[in-house]
Amino acid sequence: MDTNNLEQTLQEGKLYRFVNNLIVAHLRDHNLTQAASAVASATMTPLTIEASPNKLLELVAKGLAVEKDETGRGLSSSALFDSTTALPTTYRSIPAPRAVSVDFSAAHDKKGSSKSFPKHETKHVSEHKNAARCARFSPDGRFLASGSADTSIKLFEVGKIKQMLLPEGKDGPVRPVIRTFYDHLQPVNDVDFHPQNTILISGAKDHTIKFFDFSKTTAKRASRVIQDTHNVRSLSFHPSGDFLLVGTDHHIPHLYDVNTFQCYLSANVQEIGVNSAINQVRYSCTGGMYVTASKDGAIRIWDGVTSNIVRSILGAHGSAEATSASFTKDQKYVLSCGKDSSVKLWEVGTGRLVKHYLGATHTQLRCQAIFNDTEEFVLCIDEPSNEIVIWDALSAEKVARWPSNHTGAPRWLEHSPTESAFVSCGTDRSIRFWKETP
Repeated sequence: MDTNNLEQTLQEGKLYRFVNNLIVAHLRDHNLTQAASAVASATMTPLTIEASPNKLLELVAKGLAVEKDETGRGLSSSALFDSTTALPTTYRSIPAPRAVSVDFSAAHDKKGSSKSFPKHETKHVSEHKNAARCARFSPDGRFLASGSADTSIKLFEVGKIKQMLLPEGKDGPVRPVIRTFYDHLQPVNDVDFHPQNTILISGAKDHTIKFFDFSKTTAKRASRVIQDTHNVRSLSFHPSGDFLLVGTDHHIPHLYDVNTFQCYLSANVQEIGVNSAINQVRYSCTGGMYVTASKDGAIRIWDGVTSNIVRSILGAHGSAEATSASFTKDQKYVLSCGKDSSVKLWEVGTGRLVKHYLGATHTQLRCQAIFNDTEEFVLCIDEPSNEIVIWDALSAEKVARWPSNHTGAPRWLEHSPTESAFVSCGTDRSIRFWKETP
């Protein structure tokens, strides 16, 4: 991996902040106060930021002059900014998927035709001072964050984790943890990355949601805080980055405007029981829908615009808690997991059970079932044997059982969105990285 990748990302973050500063200062200095305030709020830029008079106009004029010169030499402006050639890989450049996701509507009975899950190597990469409770990859797969019962959050550079899988070089051991944040008073339940900016958020039992700007090398504490009224169990950014969906001990998801922190609750929902705390909430890839997995065993699908329930799958996991739920990439199906030791695939349009993945027991931990990055396989935890169980997603046949290498069953699995790699988080405090072997 290019050792300058992190530095490039941080420099990119600085460039965006510099541009935002110029825009806010330009609008303010030209008496466009309302517009300046709106941009300042949206970009987390101080309204009082100082900038040289007309600096923005000066830079734009120079840029137009360069563009005119390049055009005169036979180069189009689009060629100058062709993302397939010259631009470096940054947090905002999301790699193309390795393969098209599985079409579950193509066939429903593929017994005997299951694929083999590739072999992976694993490495202990770090540990917290208490149980590692959650993890999430950044949208580009270059960063990984973990949250713990010790109230801390660790940020990893995935490239450095991969270096750990190689034999030690002359430079000594690699340290993949690039930031550690301490700002919660109680255990961290979930983390998520902003879809565009270098912002990491966390939700915890202390009823707070914290925003961390990880482009700042010295930052240890949150730059912004949302104070909720309940234990924050789950978080999910809208793909636009403008809204944040929060699952709590309350039975209705809390929707926050990221710019104003105003909270919205749907007023048009059917009666939901008191034992309906939300274990997990996740947006679909377009933000047109979101799904919740609740302690009452139900999976509920919500309209992303109206916040109305469009489908309730009551008793999806019997009377046991539904612990996780997430959409497939085509948004036609939802994969759910529950404390009834079942993993299920549901059709969004009808609520019909399409696949049932059997053979893993999980009745204690708030574990989740996940797809690999191509959606060809489903992974979950078997608590009694302390193993990771893998199924062929289309045939629902179990194709592998791997020792987790944790002391005690891991409580969380999270797969990279861009490559054949995943992480496991354990009650033994450790974070393990798993990567497909060549």
